[in-house]
Formats: sequence, structure tokens, C-alpha cells
Amino acid sequence: MTSNITRGNFLKGMAVGTVAGFFASQGISSTIFRSYLVPEKKRKSIDIGELKGITIKTISETSWFDNYVQQNDFKKAGGSLVSQYDVAFSTKGVAAGYQGNNAGGYSSLIEFEFMDGSKKKLLLDTGWNVDWMTRRYQEEGIDKMLRNNEIDVLFISHDHYDHYWGIEAAFKFKPDITMMIPNSFMENSYKLLSGGNFPKPPIKNAIPFKGKLIKHDLKKIYPLYPGVAAVTFACPCGRGVWGEQVLVCNVAGKGVATITGCCHMGLITLLEYIKNNIKGGDKVYGVYGGLHISPYDDWNPQNDDLVRTIRNYKVERLACNHCTGYITVEKMIATGVPVVKGTARNKTKRDIYLGNGDTMVL
Repeated sequence: MTSNITRGNFLKGMAVGTVAGFFASQGISSTIFRSYLVPEKKRKSIDIGELKGITIKTISETSWFDNYVQQNDFKKAGGSLVSQYDVAFSTKGVAAGYQGNNAGGYSSLIEFEFMDGSKKKLLLDTGWNVDWMTRRYQEEGIDKMLRNNEIDVLFISHDHYDHYWGIEAAFKFKPDITMMIPNSFMENSYKLLSGGNFPKPPIKNAIPFKGKLIKHDLKKIYPLYPGVAAVTFACPCGRGVWGEQVLVCNVAGKGVATITGCCHMGLITLLEYIKNNIKGGDKVYGVYGGLHISPYDDWNPQNDDLVRTIRNYKVERLACNHCTGYITVEKMIATGVPVVKGTARNKTKRDIYLGNGDTMVL
């Protein structure tokens, strides 16, 4: 049956409240009326070049060890709107934690291999608990890589506590490393970088930063290496944090891959951006990182549609962890999303994550 509905007629036929309510409950990315309501974007097809391959090592995806403790800390501090620097996080007596501390951290090592055979290493995020991150850096040899100047850049996706507060662990081994951040850091995050001490969370950095600081404006794309670019998004991340940057890469003969910290902009938003802005973005070869879907496993049935939508982008390999809830990954697997599994070691609880110490090659 052929439909003669038009975008204009459809909007005229629905009350504003109905449209708003529909979007609120279903999400614009999942609506069957998307083609009528959202104008087709003009593609830019930015050519970021290509590279030979990528090797991703998960150093720590365990940002916190006990969901209940983490949620209760926020509740006691005043709820969802409280700034991260005003939360007294649990550092003692947590059975599942590291030495009783519920704080862990998120950090990954990314190695790029270029078409001429040369390589560059980038450290994505620095975690949270300095003691935990120091241990993980030493276990995976990151300490030696930093000391030997083998890591080119420290790339901070955003300044959330579990991605950024562990900077002292990295600065122990190389305080003058080149650092890239979104140009939307909180004032206190800059203070921490300079050697700040915040007793309440508690968090400190006893080793002030001495390197080159590169700030990326939001809503832009920054070429880093052949086939590699940083893409910045203006998005709310919660706890007073705004803006996140991700890595977008073009693997020769394979397609585009994306590497995220938390993906606060939303996975579908990210995949749409790649599709509409990056040359070759119609073919998504790989997705890695935290995807921020039901991080506390308090599943919202509306997310079922989001999980089903992932298949539309024909992602060939998807490795997730951190703020991607276990329920989310279970549903991805059940829906046919090609999830890359890990080994469930080094305090990563389940093998459906690419966990601590696991490697993904693209």
C-alpha cells in the first residue's frame, strides 16, 4: 500500500503535545515517522585519511566496583544535580572494592599502525583511584611506556571523576606528556590538573602537569594522525560535566571505527555523525568503549528499541564495557549485535565485556 503522507501534513495532524510526548517516550532515533519529521542531513564526507590498523588494550574499565554504593553516595550528596566535586565517595569498607575503596577508573591504551608501518600510542583517560590505576598501569606496562616516551598523547574524553581524577597515576611516570582535552572542563578540573586537593570526594593531584595542553572546542573535528581524528560533542554528561570527545578512525579496506570514553552524546547520535560527516562512514567496522546505556542495570524498556536500532548500522565488531550495563550487552547479543567478548579477569566481572587486560585488534 502506498502512503501519501507528507511531513507537513503529519505535523499538522498531530497536536504539539502529542509529538513532544511521542519523542519523550520513544526517542527520535527510533520513531517510524523519522523520515517525515527529520530532514535528511546533507553529508559532508570529511576525508580523515586511512590507517592500517588499531590495537586497543583495556587497562581499566572498572570505574566503580559496587553499583549500590555508588548510587547511594550520590543520593546522600543531594541527588542527580550535585557537582561531582561535592560528593563524598565511599573509600573504605566496600567489600567488592579495591582495598575497600569503591573507586576504580576507566583507561585504555590505543596503538595506531599507519600505512607506512609506523606506529603511535595514545592513552585514553586516566581513571579515578590513583592507587588502583597505578597498579593497573604497572601490570600492563603503561608505566614503562610513559617513562620511555612511547605514548604520544594523553587523550581525556571528558572530566568525569572516573575518567580524569586518576591523572596523578599517569603523571607519576610522565608529568610533561602532551594532553588533549575538550575545552569545556570544569574550573575545579583545571585546578586538579595544576596540583589541586579536594578533601570531600576525596581526590588530589600531588604532581602538577608540566606538559603541553591542547584544548579542543566543542562541535568540531580535529585530525590527529593519518586516518585518526578527534570529534567533540556538546552534550550534558552529568555531575556538572559538559562535553565529550571521541576518536574516529578509518581502517583501510575495513571501514570506520570509533573509540569512546562514555559516549554521553548517545551511540546513535555518534553513528549518525559518522555516517553524515566522515568519508566512508556508511560502513562502521568497529565500536569500542563505554556506551552509557543503563550503566546501573536499571533497565528502561524504551532502550529495547535503541538496542535494535544498532543493527541498522551494520556494525561488524562491537566491544563495550564500563558504563554499558550488563543487561544492555545481554540484549545486544540476543538481538544479533556482534559483541566481542573478553576474559573476565582483573576485577572485570563478566566476559561479555572487553575487560581489564583484554585486547581488541581492528
